[in-house]
Parts: sequence; structure tokens; C-alpha cells
Amino acid sequence: MTEQPELTVIMPVYNVERYLTRALDHLAQQDDPNFKLLIVNDGSTDNTRKIAESYRARFRYFKIINKHNGGLSDARNVGIANVDTPYFTFHDGDDWVDSGYTAFFVNAFHDHPDAAMVSCGFWLDYENKQGSVPVTKKVVRGMKGKARTYQLISNPFGSLCDNHCLATPVKGYTWNKGYKLAVVRQNHLSFKKNLAFMEDQIFNVQYLALTEGFYCDSKPLYHYWQRKDSMVHHFNSKMIPDNFKANYIIVKIIIRSLWHEHKKENGSNQKLIEASERDQR
Repeated sequence: MTEQPELTVIMPVYNVERYLTRALDHLAQQDDPNFKLLIVNDGSTDNTRKIAESYRARFRYFKIINKHNGGLSDARNVGIANVDTPYFTFHDGDDWVDSGYTAFFVNAFHDHPDAAMVSCGFWLDYENKQGSVPVTKKVVRGMKGKARTYQLISNPFGSLCDNHCLATPVKGYTWNKGYKLAVVRQNHLSFKKNLAFMEDQIFNVQYLALTEGFYCDSKPLYHYWQRKDSMVHHFNSKMIPDNFKANYIIVKIIIRSLWHEHKKENGSNQKLIEASERDQR
């Protein structure tokens, strides 16, 4: 008898008929096939919906939500609202994953119960280059404190430039992260809808500020397809003000969070000093 799945993969899609078959073929070949696939079709006008429907029999748990176009953040929020497993992650329709992708999140949460968020590494794949390139060769593995986690996740330039010199195996993306549904429900977290980009980074920082424990393993399992026609690779005038706005929100959350950690640590140290003084009397 198959156990109830613990992970939902949320896949927002919009006009990705050229890439969706590749994405679903790889997801259908997971080492651990016991997960739920939730596709949110954000008003696609091409064959995206038809292709997605053709894969229904390939997955143990498969659901498509068809909605009017509302943008990526709205599609993600609709996906989260329909999750009923303890853990979830995201997957873009033009990317693909290695066979150990879904197993990683479940195993990481089981092996590190104190972690509220877990993260794997990722590959960069280009249309005009052969082979997959790891985003960085830096090895990062284990539980990380808040300050180090913010350092690994924050990317102040967003998609304005590639900034490979600042590359980490974590970054602010959602598709290499695993989340606990209880955290999102209890804190009413959602993605901001009025930003052109960096909404994923804001969501991650908000989530981390409210929790304790982050685990990462830099082993790459997700393939980030570098599309020339991708929204994040096409500059538009809204990007610059949105970049400033997003960074303002992110910095404010991080400073407040680290200040809270500092006060908590000082409070704990003071209690230890007082306890030591009492013991010496």
C-alpha cells in the first residue's frame, strides 16, 4: 500500500508548449514517485494545457488548475492554497530536474527535523551550449544560521545582471527550496503580485525571518534553462524601480530579523550569567 505523499510540486505554467514535455518527462522519472504534481495553468493560449493533460496517467497524484492569466505570483499563490501535503516546492514549466529531486526534499526534512526550509543546488543550461554547468563549484552543506542563510539567499541585483561572482548554490529562487505548509498557513504568507521580479526572494526572506533552521546541500538537482525569450532576461523599465523596491523590503526584513536574533542571544547570555552568579552564592 502506497503511503500518503508528503510533497507537492507546484508548477505554474504559461505558454510553455515548447518546453513542458521535457519538464514533465523528467518529473515522471523520479526515484521517489510518491509526490503530488499540481499544475497551475495561468491562462495559457497555446497547447500548454493540452500537453499537461496528456501526462495525467504518468503521475500517481496529478491535478491541473486552469485560471485566467494573473501572473506568476498569483499562480504560485493559487498553487499554495491548494496544497494538502506537509511539504511543497515549485518547478517552472521550462526547466527540468534530475531523478533525485523530489526525494531530496522529503529526505532532507526527515533527516533535519529542525529545518523549516531546505535547499538543493542547481545547474545552468543554455540554448547555445552543450551540457549542464553548476551555478557554482562552492560546496555548501549542512544547517546554517540566520546571518549565513540571508547571505546565501540574497541577490541584490535580481535579474538585472548574471552576477556570477556572487553565485551561491542557494540564491533566492523557489524551485530549489522545500517549504513547510504549516509555516505558510500559520503566517498567511503569499507572493507579492505588484513586482516584475524578485518576488521569490522576498517570499523566502519573509519565510526565514519567521522560522528557525535552514538546511542546504549544494549538490545540483534542478536545471535552470536560460531562455533568451524569458521575462527575466528581457530588460524593461519596470525592473529598475522594482529592484529598488524589492531590495528595500528585503533589507528591512533582514535587519529587523537579525536585530531580533541579537536581542534574543543577549537575553540568553544574560540569563546564563545570572544563573552562574546564583550558583556561586
